[in-house]
Amino acid sequence: MMNTAVASSSWITGFTLCLSLIASIGAQNLYVLRQAVRGEHVHACVAWCVLSDALLVALGVAGMAQLLGSSPALAHWLRLGGVLFLVAYGLFAWHRALFAGPAGVHTGGERVARGVLGVVSGLAVMTLLNPHVYLDTVLLIGSIGARHEGALRWVFVLGAASASLTWFVLLAWAGRRLRGLFADRRAWRALDALTGAMMLALAWWLWQGT
Repeated sequence: MMNTAVASSSWITGFTLCLSLIASIGAQNLYVLRQAVRGEHVHACVAWCVLSDALLVALGVAGMAQLLGSSPALAHWLRLGGVLFLVAYGLFAWHRALFAGPAGVHTGGERVARGVLGVVSGLAVMTLLNPHVYLDTVLLIGSIGARHEGALRWVFVLGAASASLTWFVLLAWAGRRLRGLFADRRAWRALDALTGAMMLALAWWLWQGT
């Protein structure tokens, strides 16, 4: 029978490690925040983020982290791909801040609502085509989880998934609280400008590690 104290330690390790990595400004977080402010399929966004985080961490724990760790060239190309992704996302955010019309930034009636498939598809692209995500979830979190023995690995994954759920629920709540502020389109422009700056800063930091 699994020792309760040891299992709790594995769960807490997965929870704290995952929370420390995802609780930062990133492309996925900002996408969810925007959707929460808009009130557009927020539950589906949270569900996707939690499930994808759990799956990627589980893949890392199951052995993909060891594969990436044994291939420095692959890790290098993942970092380089992450840099390019973040630069493109940052420049796109700045373009939106400078040139988007009211329909692109306002939360009012003129904004065209998207269906749940369109919203989640955009989030899936944001998640799965960002190589930086694999460095965090599969390589870093997964490699630490893989050090646990037997069933404790999956307790670790459960802890990581719990952290993801906690963070994205809080993010969705914060977005709803900010709806009044973002009724002003200038707030959207400011958010896009900040997003661009943060993405480019993160790209620079990632580039330093290549």
